Amino acid sequence: MKAAVLHEFHKDLVIEDVTVSEPAPDEVLVRVVASGVCHTDRTMQLGANDLPLPLILGHEAAGIVERVGSAVTYVKPGDPVATCASAFCGSCRWCMRGELQHCERKRRSREPGRPPRLSQGDTPVEPFVGLGGFAEQLLVHESAVVKLPEEMPLDRAALLGCSVITGVGAVRNAAKVQVGQTVAVIGCGGVGLNVVQGARIAGAAQIIAVDRIPDKLALARQFGATHTVDAGTTDPVEAVRELTGGGVDHAIEVVGIAATMEQAFQMLDTQGTATVVGVARPDVQVRVPATDLLLEKRLQGSKMGSSRFRIDIPLYCRLYLDGRLKLDELLSARVPLTEVNRALADLDNPLGARTVLTF
Repeated sequence: MKAAVLHEFHKDLVIEDVTVSEPAPDEVLVRVVASGVCHTDRTMQLGANDLPLPLILGHEAAGIVERVGSAVTYVKPGDPVATCASAFCGSCRWCMRGELQHCERKRRSREPGRPPRLSQGDTPVEPFVGLGGFAEQLLVHESAVVKLPEEMPLDRAALLGCSVITGVGAVRNAAKVQVGQTVAVIGCGGVGLNVVQGARIAGAAQIIAVDRIPDKLALARQFGATHTVDAGTTDPVEAVRELTGGGVDHAIEVVGIAATMEQAFQMLDTQGTATVVGVARPDVQVRVPATDLLLEKRLQGSKMGSSRFRIDIPLYCRLYLDGRLKLDELLSARVPLTEVNRALADLDNPLGARTVLTF
């Protein structure tokens, strides 16, 4: 198969042939139809984590099942599926609690001693988070896929496995926003827009979008923001507190730097909750006033939207098909695999919501 392979951090991906193994008994081979280009892929390309090389990036994919292993019962050839990085074992303490995002035995690679799923000659090729969506095919553990309704468009479905479950899930599962509450969203990229529409679907009375790029704020209005704050021209904390008469019930941060995490906490009203979705570098430290803790304010995180993706993704498909979840507007461009490097570079100064590679 053809795949976009990263051989060296800070370098372009190279379109090359990669050999795919036969499915093991618990594995599924998927023909990729669409794969989202996420900012996390860009940060990994630039060496944010010391990942094995060569590497195939991409973790928002949807496609059609081609073959299944002898023990697979969940899907069959011909089924439309989306993938998720929260592959689960189903038996560890976190899976038993329903917190699949913290699974201790994620099925991202084969057992030691078995041949790799992907290779180039004698060299194993690492699929990012066990997926490797920038390729014509995926070979994954069956717990990494979720069946989709037949009528679900696969280029839209590709967005569900990361940006949608992360953003909408942070609202529903982590923050647990209630009808009539007030929400501030800091950062209006692809995930932030899904936080905005998650708050709209949850019935928030006031949704304040905060960003430094006016075009992103305009998009946030389309997704359900009732107010916008340009953080490049005004103090966002003061603006949010003025708009709400004291602070918000929820501030959800989708940037991943200390300053915006601290701003999220400062925007809270008494008993408010700040939920951090943005992925920070390991050395980032956050400071909050200890006296604010006596006002019962909370600072928490959300990983992968705290989602149970085989429950949540079919729900989001239904919300899309019913016209309640905006995915058409989220998809800003469709490009072929050959344009993957441009799509990744565009994330350094993004103006659209989400680019999808189509096959």
